[in-house]
Amino acid sequence: MASATVTASSQLAQASGQFSTFFVADMFFGVDVLQVQEVLRAQQMSPVPQAPDVIEGLINLRGQIVTAIDMRRRLELEPRGGDKAPMNMVVRTSDGAVSLLVDEIGDVLDMDAATYEQTPEGLDAAARELIRGVYKLKDRLLLVLDTEKAIEVGGCQTTRNERHDASGSEGRQGRKRTASSPANAEPAESAQKATQKAPAKKTNAASRGVQAKPGN
Repeated sequence: MASATVTASSQLAQASGQFSTFFVADMFFGVDVLQVQEVLRAQQMSPVPQAPDVIEGLINLRGQIVTAIDMRRRLELEPRGGDKAPMNMVVRTSDGAVSLLVDEIGDVLDMDAATYEQTPEGLDAAARELIRGVYKLKDRLLLVLDTEKAIEVGGCQTTRNERHDASGSEGRQGRKRTASSPANAEPAESAQKATQKAPAKKTNAASRGVQAKPGN
């Protein structure tokens, strides 16, 4: 009994804190603010042949190749309207940075651990498997996203050569302009890591708000 109590307390402690929030359709998600690298407007994408449908493409983020995962497809929802560009929430994972394509960015919220609950049974199955728990707000639930599960994209059979085709042409053009350009360094290797799970470095993101940056 004592062990179970300690485990429950540990889970609650991990679930409490500060969250960067975003919307996908009518669902309101939160990601631990320390996992968020940055927030960006719509970015130019390089397609990845034969990648899973949820992978929208690759973003060259100041030399860092970042996989972009469409959260609407990940959650098995209807596609967003063609006139509405997605926002990028770039998060840090065990494999590096990955961009979650979302409908709208929300605020950074401080949540009270006392309002934390386990994932409700009635939640849609596709969303339920990606959620660690929920916080009860006045008019909605804040769904705590498990980023490691969100980036687990199965069924990717992309070969090294195909990944090279997706990003290598951009890299070759960049090397023609300048051989030392960091923006095109080892694109095929970066793309390989990106399409398998999702790619970074743990920097101090303890700022109390994440500001949206204009796209390229």
